[in-house]
Amino acid sequence: MESLEIGKIKIRVPIIQGGMGIAISKSGLASAVANQGGVGVISAAGIGMTEPDFEKNSRGANRRALRSEIQKTRSLTKGVIGVNLMVALSDYDELLKISVEEKVDIVFMGAGLPLKLPDFVMEMGFDAIHTRFVPKVSSAKAAKLIFQYWSQKFNHIPDAVVVEGPLAGGHLGFKMEELTGDVVPLNQLIRETVEILKEYKTPEGLEIPVIAAGGIYTGVDVVEIMKAGAKAVKLGTRFVTTHECDADLAFKQSYINSSEKDITLIQSPVGLPGRVIDSEFVQQIKRGETKPFNCPWKCLKNCNYKEVPYCISKVLLNSAEGKMDDGFAFAGYNAYRATKIVFVKEIFDDLIHGYDAEILKNQSLLKIGGVSSRAKVAV
Repeated sequence: MESLEIGKIKIRVPIIQGGMGIAISKSGLASAVANQGGVGVISAAGIGMTEPDFEKNSRGANRRALRSEIQKTRSLTKGVIGVNLMVALSDYDELLKISVEEKVDIVFMGAGLPLKLPDFVMEMGFDAIHTRFVPKVSSAKAAKLIFQYWSQKFNHIPDAVVVEGPLAGGHLGFKMEELTGDVVPLNQLIRETVEILKEYKTPEGLEIPVIAAGGIYTGVDVVEIMKAGAKAVKLGTRFVTTHECDADLAFKQSYINSSEKDITLIQSPVGLPGRVIDSEFVQQIKRGETKPFNCPWKCLKNCNYKEVPYCISKVLLNSAEGKMDDGFAFAGYNAYRATKIVFVKEIFDDLIHGYDAEILKNQSLLKIGGVSSRAKVAV
C-alpha cells in the first residue's frame, strides 16, 4: 500500500481506525493502530462518562478525560493519532480546542456539517495549528458544500475528507429508506466525491485525499475502493474484535456470536438511523419500550432528552462496559464475519497481505490480457 500525507502528516500505511464511542476506541486501540503505521483514533463522544464526577461536572469530566486519553496515547506510540469529534456534541468547541492544544495529528469531524469553526481556530491561524481537519460526509454534495464554505469564509479548505457509506456501523448519515434494498455503493460515492473535489488542491498542488469508510473488511475491499479513487480506508468494525480494543470482552463477543441476520437497523432517539447487532434489548426498544433515565446534561445539541425513550449515551456506555442486557453494540454490516479475538497487528497483516495478493492477481490478469490482445492482432 502506498503511504499517504494529510497536510504534512505522513501516514505510512493508509489504514485509519474508526473512532468508536462510547469508550470503544480509546488509548489502547488507538496506540496499537498507530504503532502499525496507520492512524489510531480516540472517540471523544461521552469520553468523560467513566469519570467519577461526570454526573456533577459533565463538561469538565469530558475535557479532562479527552486530554488524559490523548496524553496516554502519545506515551504509548510515536505514530499518527487522531480524535473523532461529533459536530453535534454540545461541547464540540471545547473538545476541539483540547485536541488542537494537545497537537493531535488529525481531527475527524462528523455527525453534522462542520461549517462553522470556533473563534480560537481563526485567532491562531491554520498555519500555526499542527492538527489537520478532516470532515466526514455521506455524499459528494455534502463534501462540496463544506469545501465551498471553508474556501469562501476561511480562505482555507479541509486537508482531506472521509466518505462514509451506508454499510457503516453506528449512526448513519442516510435516511432509513436509503439503508434497505439496493443501497448506493461506496465506490460510487467515492467516484462522485473525487470528481466533485477536482477543483480543489492541497497547498502543494495535489488532489485532496478522499478516504473511504463503511463496509470495508478485507484487503480485496481495499484494492477495489482504491480503484475508485480513495487514497486511504477507515475501518471501525474490523478493529473491535482485537485484544487492544478498549471495550469489554462481552461487547467483542457479541460480534463473534452474531450471524448475518443479526445485523439490523434501529431508529436512534437522536433522530438518525443506526446499525446494531440484534439482541433482546434491541427488540425491546423496537417495540417502543422506554428506559427511564436522568440526564445530567444535554450532551447532544439536538437531543430532546425530556421526550426520548432512552439515553443513547448511557446505553452505549453500558454495552462498552459489558452490560449487554442494558445496551447494544453498534456494528458495521460485516460485523458477523468476526470469528475470534486477534491482535491489531494480525488485522494489519491480513489487510496488507490480502491487498498485495489482489494487486498481483490483477497485474497477472492484465498481463495475460495484453498477450492475448497482441496475439489476436498478429493473427
